[in-house]
Amino acid sequence: MPLRDTPHDTLPHRLTQILARLNQGETLEPRALADEFGVNLRTVQRDVCERFAFLGLERVEGGYRLEPSRLGQISAADLERFACLAGIQGLYPRVLSGEFLRELLDSRAASALLVKGPSYEVLDTAQAHTFRLLEQHILRGERIGFRYRKDEGEKRYADVAPYKLINHNGVWYLAGLDGERLKAFAFTKLSAPLATGQTFTRAAHIEQLLEDEDSIWLNEKKTEVVLKVAKDAAGYFRRRKLIGAQVLEKELEDGGVIVSGKVAHPNQILPIVRHWIPHVRIISPEGWQGELERQLVQYLEAR
Repeated sequence: MPLRDTPHDTLPHRLTQILARLNQGETLEPRALADEFGVNLRTVQRDVCERFAFLGLERVEGGYRLEPSRLGQISAADLERFACLAGIQGLYPRVLSGEFLRELLDSRAASALLVKGPSYEVLDTAQAHTFRLLEQHILRGERIGFRYRKDEGEKRYADVAPYKLINHNGVWYLAGLDGERLKAFAFTKLSAPLATGQTFTRAAHIEQLLEDEDSIWLNEKKTEVVLKVAKDAAGYFRRRKLIGAQVLEKELEDGGVIVSGKVAHPNQILPIVRHWIPHVRIISPEGWQGELERQLVQYLEAR
């Protein structure tokens, strides 16, 4: 399985590689691993003997391997999840303990976390405690209340159904239902989460929406946006999905393309179009291109 590209000197990369090789039946020799990853022998021995002690490794001729009965039990999905979530050790004690590594391979615990990108916020001790509390409320399906810091002042939410802790582009959010509305709360603005004593049943369509959503604008009602992209920028839109739910609708004779996407708010698309001026124009919804141009005029007049 191809693992995510990660710098070779990072702890998550090293642990993921060790786990993958053990799962494939390799016998790992600590000194060879130390040379490969550029760390000292004691570091690798700690990885194998302490962090992965829960795997019950066998010692064979100076190396370590999984018992034959355990080989192949870790799936490709388990390894991919491990690679992603091992990168959030900044939320936990400074070292990745065996207990935490076991938790990363527990599909039930992993269901509370959704990581979209390799980065993460480094949180202080109090925030890490709040993070773990939220994780437990999510796993137990407990409705919660909390305080939330907004620009206009603090707001209290009394009854939210927490679904996921989502890392989007390096920033953590709590995704939850406030009444009937799905919202994303910036984690570092949230404090004092408390269970209300009530539970909730997780809705499958909400779970799927969170898995599929490629932004943090959590609105079930999406607006279709159609863009005309000139030749000079078309290659970028062909190679990458630069807008939510992007679809290549048509190749134009002049080398340009027509693409469509779905957004929950104009601010999801307007910054992207501004970035690609003059090569991208909004065809629909009607009026959005005009609004963009009005904003640009106001900007120029304010100089």
